Amino acid sequence: MLGLCSHLGRPKGVDPKYSLTPVAQRLTELLESTVRLLPECVGPAVKGEVLAMSEADVLLLENTRFHPEEEKNDPAFAKQLADGFDLYVNDAFAAAHRAHASTEGVAHVLPAYAGFLLERELEALGSLLAEPARPFLAIVGGAKVSTKIDVLRSLASRVDGLAVGGGMANTFLSASGVAVGTSLREADKEGEARDVIETLTKRGGEIVLPTDVVCAPSADDAGAAVASAHDVSDVPADQMIVDVGPKTIDLYARTIGRAKTIFWNGPVGVFEVPRFAMGTRRVAELLARSGATTVVGGGESVQAVEELGLASKLTHVSTGGGASLELIEGKTLPGVAAIPDR
Repeated sequence: MLGLCSHLGRPKGVDPKYSLTPVAQRLTELLESTVRLLPECVGPAVKGEVLAMSEADVLLLENTRFHPEEEKNDPAFAKQLADGFDLYVNDAFAAAHRAHASTEGVAHVLPAYAGFLLERELEALGSLLAEPARPFLAIVGGAKVSTKIDVLRSLASRVDGLAVGGGMANTFLSASGVAVGTSLREADKEGEARDVIETLTKRGGEIVLPTDVVCAPSADDAGAAVASAHDVSDVPADQMIVDVGPKTIDLYARTIGRAKTIFWNGPVGVFEVPRFAMGTRRVAELLARSGATTVVGGGESVQAVEELGLASKLTHVSTGGGASLELIEGKTLPGVAAIPDR
C-alpha cells in the first residue's frame, strides 16, 4: 500500500483549479491501476481511508497547499499528514529547498528516506561540487543578475569558464563598458557583476560574454519580424538585445568542445519568442553532442532540451530549478537535511 502527497500552484485556501485530480488520472494511466484521490490530505476521514487500504492500494492526498499550515511547516499539521503511515520517502527534489510540512516536517515524525530521484539529483549535482572533471564550464542565463547572484559567485570560485547569457549578460556587458541600448539590465548590480568577473579571472578562469547579438525594437513577435544581428559593440541605441548572435554561438561551440564538465541553467535569449530562442536551442544541441558530463539545472533549459528530444543525450536533467541552484550555491536543502541517512 502506498500513499502519495504533493502540492500544485500557490492556492489561497481550497481552490478546485489547483486540485490534484489530473495527477491522479495520469498516475492511473502510468501505473495501469486506479489511483484514488482523497478529497483532503489530513483529518480523521483521511486516516480512516489510510488504515483501510489493502496491500495493492495507491492513494493520492489532495493538494497540501490547500492548508496554510503546509508552507508554515506547522508541526501539528505534519503529524496529521503522517497519521496512519509507517514511513516517509521524499522524492520531490524540486521542493527540497522548501522547509514545508510535507517536505521537511514529516521527516521528523516518521522514519524518513530519500527516493531514487532525490538520490540521483544529489549525486549528479553533488559531483559538480566535489571533484568535477576539468575544464569545468558553467553556462548561466536568464533575465536578471539579482536572481542568480549567489550561484554566480559560487560558480566563479569553482569553474574554469563561465558563460553568461540572456538578460543578465546585458548587465555584465554594461559593467564592462559596452552600451546595450534599451536592453534589460540592472545598473545597481554592475558592481557585483564586476566582482564575479574579478573572482573568476584571478583564479585563471575565463568569462565568456556575447561577442555579437540579435537586436530588435521589442522582445515580442512584432520585434522578431525586424530583428537583426550586430556586433556587441554596435548595439543600436533604440533597440534591445534579445538573443546571442552566430559568432557567439561559434564561441560557445569552441568553449563547450574543450569542457569535460558542463552545468547549464537558464536561456541565453528571450526563449518564449521562437525567433529569439535560436541561441538557447543551439546550446542544447551543442551539449547533447559534447562528450562532457552535462548537467542541466531546471527551468527553461530543461524545456529546451525536452522540446528538442535531447534529454536522453545529456548526463543529467534536473527536475528542480530553484533547488538545483541552491545546492550549487552550497546551501543546505531542508528537505534533504531532514533525512537522517541522506
